[in-house]
Amino acid sequence: MPTISPTDRATLRSLAARYRDICASDQVRWSRQQWQRLVDLQPTERPLVAVQPEGATAELMGDERCTCAPELHGIEKGLRERIRRAEFLQDDTPWTPTVDIQWRVKDTGWGVDIPQHHGDNRGSFVWEPPLKDLQKDLARLRHREFSVDRASSDAELALAQDLVGDLLTVQRRHCGFWTVGLTIDVIRLVGLEQLMTLMYDDPEGLHALMAWMRDDYAQMMDWYEREGLLTSNHDCSFGIGSGAYGPTTTLPVLDRGATFAQRWGFAESQETVGVSPKLFQKFILPYQVPLMRRFGLAYYGCCEGVERRLAMIMAEVPNLRVVSMAPWADQEKMAAISDGKLVLARKPNPTLVCGEFREPDIREDIATTLRLCGHRPLCFVLKDTHTVQGEPWRLRRWVELAREEIALAKDRGLNPAVPKPRRDGVPRSGDGA
Repeated sequence: MPTISPTDRATLRSLAARYRDICASDQVRWSRQQWQRLVDLQPTERPLVAVQPEGATAELMGDERCTCAPELHGIEKGLRERIRRAEFLQDDTPWTPTVDIQWRVKDTGWGVDIPQHHGDNRGSFVWEPPLKDLQKDLARLRHREFSVDRASSDAELALAQDLVGDLLTVQRRHCGFWTVGLTIDVIRLVGLEQLMTLMYDDPEGLHALMAWMRDDYAQMMDWYEREGLLTSNHDCSFGIGSGAYGPTTTLPVLDRGATFAQRWGFAESQETVGVSPKLFQKFILPYQVPLMRRFGLAYYGCCEGVERRLAMIMAEVPNLRVVSMAPWADQEKMAAISDGKLVLARKPNPTLVCGEFREPDIREDIATTLRLCGHRPLCFVLKDTHTVQGEPWRLRRWVELAREEIALAKDRGLNPAVPKPRRDGVPRSGDGA
């Protein structure tokens, strides 16, 4: 264990105590309880409102910087960002008094090089897909092999425990991958345009590649379970899917030895948003389904409008609980199809916050969702804010505007958090027009 200076130790303990007090506040405890009710499809007092700053995090943090030794920056940065978000944004994020330490996992790759050429902006890049002819090139692929550095992972956990373990719960929480959607990885191998054209030019080859990638993910999931690296991911320590939080009474809380059947899972296929439902059902969904069914609960969708796919996804994924409602989604159609059986994670239009900040348009954006989604389980998650033009007040103001519109909707009897009564007089979450 490295030698920690008294100054660094005092800094981290001060941050931990400050964050612990935030987590113990009435507002945050209310948020945790309301998120659990939402995810369990029970009525909430109002739709929940959360901000996940993502690309605008640096602007939100301003001049605040890590001051501790570099080996402590992981813990310090996490605490500083949580405190800043909680104190400044004052949204409904369900903060937990925890420090989450992940396993240090590596993999060998797929046996082919995928060189990337980055621009000088916020992370854009181009790449040369290595597979040109699937009939010949598919044989070049090798399934990934994984390894975990348990010694360094345990040392990191012990260090956090020594520093702040009496103030916060130091726990192992591992999120080894984001999505089992598959298409983002297939596109790395063949290219975006080629994925589309292969559906016509080489359907057999595309089916073979999708099956190969499905099997690669299945083997990875098997490895995680076999190694005992899985923990719960529904205790609000971090978000689920493409934005939201997943506390629920449906799944057990386990600090080790969990299976995927005891966890949240996520899939999407943003890149195929322009593909017809028929082609999606033929080439994409069949390979996602067996992976999604391994999870206890599932979340589907990100930036793509899924209204044309939602019914087939619901039919094939019985453990589906949350669906993303993108800024350009047909909200009325999604509300009708989901019919109260899913949480609608609405992603408001981030350009109204990132470009010119237009309060009337932001209000209309929120009000439209409240009007169209009726009495269905609903949360708002502002994300994909790659910049706020150096004005972090925009994020907090968005929270205020969203809450004001929710209050107005409630006054008009449109509050989606309040269930309409069934004909037998028993309230039921999700009933609505």
